[in-house]
Amino acid sequence: MRFGIEVVTLGDYADPRLVVRIAQAAETAGWEGVFVWDHLGFVWDAPSGDPWIILSAVAQATKKLKIGSSVTPLPRRRPHVLANTLATLDLLSEGRVIFGVGLGGVPEEFTAFGDMEDTKVRAAMLDEGLEILNRLWSGEKVTHHGSHFKINDVALAPLPIQRPRIPVWVGGESPPALRRAARWDGWVVGGVNMEGEMIKTPEQMAEKISYIYQHRKSGHPFDVALTGISTPGDRKLPQDYAAVGVTWWLESLSGLRGSFDDLLTRVEAGPPA
Repeated sequence: MRFGIEVVTLGDYADPRLVVRIAQAAETAGWEGVFVWDHLGFVWDAPSGDPWIILSAVAQATKKLKIGSSVTPLPRRRPHVLANTLATLDLLSEGRVIFGVGLGGVPEEFTAFGDMEDTKVRAAMLDEGLEILNRLWSGEKVTHHGSHFKINDVALAPLPIQRPRIPVWVGGESPPALRRAARWDGWVVGGVNMEGEMIKTPEQMAEKISYIYQHRKSGHPFDVALTGISTPGDRKLPQDYAAVGVTWWLESLSGLRGSFDDLLTRVEAGPPA
């Protein structure tokens, strides 16, 4: 089990300066990763920080932490632009990026700007967009005429440090989302609600992890990341999840959990291990 933190970058935590302070404390305390939300929360009256600006600041302020989004709705982004953004961030961080990706769960973040709301169409855009990212990160010249995106004889530069690609963790809990995760490098899922209660039992996680492996053809390592809330020194909680195949515990930090000082104190206390 590895231990990171997930910052809900809404409200006060839309400010990258606060997230940098948390990240620096996390690295000092022995946490191994910092992941941030990717929402247009201002659409529903919640200030929201840009994930790539925040993660760039974290990359510069830390040396070892893995950094990533949890999760980015690829259907509302241009995949070729995103491929370039992530490759550049991977260079800046010297190969520490993990890309968390999903459909996007807040319809208003699409409809407010005239983007597609239909989940089946967004699922097709997600799958097509991931294939484009993968091909562009390879360094090959890409020509792609798909249902939603077109590329004519383009090679990406610079390329990510990580080879063969930046790791891709897929979010979502539906059977199609789990089958999609099986095709990539990991699955990331929320295990805690906004009231701070764990909503995923180890038994529930075991069932979904088993389903993923039934559909996974690759023998390469596969990560399972679960967000949760713990207390310092509570070793049993993460061990129960590790026993069923969870490989990352992401401590959930949001303004609903307490003040900035409260969250900083929890981070400074270190992982529950």
